[in-house]
Amino acid sequence: METQVLAYAQLRQLRTIRTGELAQALRLTRRQEAEVLSQLAQGGLIARVRQGLYLVPPRLPLGGTWSPDPVLALSTLMTDRDASYQICGPNAFNRYGFDEQVPTRLYVYNNRLSGDRTIGSVEMTLIKVAKARLGSTEEVTTPDGLKAVYSSRVRTLVDAVYDWSRFSSLPRAYEWIRQELSAGRVTAADLVRTSVKYGNQATMRRMGLLLEQEGTSKLLQAKLQRSLRPSNGVIPWVPAGSRRGRINRRWGVILNEPR
Repeated sequence: METQVLAYAQLRQLRTIRTGELAQALRLTRRQEAEVLSQLAQGGLIARVRQGLYLVPPRLPLGGTWSPDPVLALSTLMTDRDASYQICGPNAFNRYGFDEQVPTRLYVYNNRLSGDRTIGSVEMTLIKVAKARLGSTEEVTTPDGLKAVYSSRVRTLVDAVYDWSRFSSLPRAYEWIRQELSAGRVTAADLVRTSVKYGNQATMRRMGLLLEQEGTSKLLQAKLQRSLRPSNGVIPWVPAGSRRGRINRRWGVILNEPR
């Protein structure tokens, strides 16, 4: 039955199989269908996307096991859930050259799913956000012709400040931003606009102080400041650092040091 299923999928050039599809075509009972799909998935010949949906290889895998391309696995899952998404965090840090470390999993903002997921050998961390927080993206075509949606360069920098606790990206992100501004790959106006649209109060306060340090236009600094709510509280420049340091009253940030 396993051979029949793989031959059926390859003959029809299927990339996915859904529960119920094989029962009639191969004259299997529902129980037989469920068992053979489970055995194929456990044997590493197909990959389970979710209950009732499987990815199949375009040809029999060499060595007897197969795992889908990460972008194929992700796009199949997102399409199945009618979700919008963008690859973010460590994957984007590496893509834009901020961090040389190659992540072993995909980090994905999306508007449907949260938690960790594994499809074949592809590990994902799915981060559910409001649809309004999705955007500022670029589409990338992989060597296999697949389309992947990444956070843009400027959005990735803003997220490194916004989502620092998830991505362990502060204080490194400050240096990335300084380098990108110096090289002209992003502009201060881009950072302000993206911080206001996709950041939060802490993001805008930290970004405002950084742009002030870099001698950015006072008009751009003022645009960030107008987006801040009045507050007497202060936040640390380095979240995991000491609680001591000089306080910048304008932005409400303690200029502390890493521990």
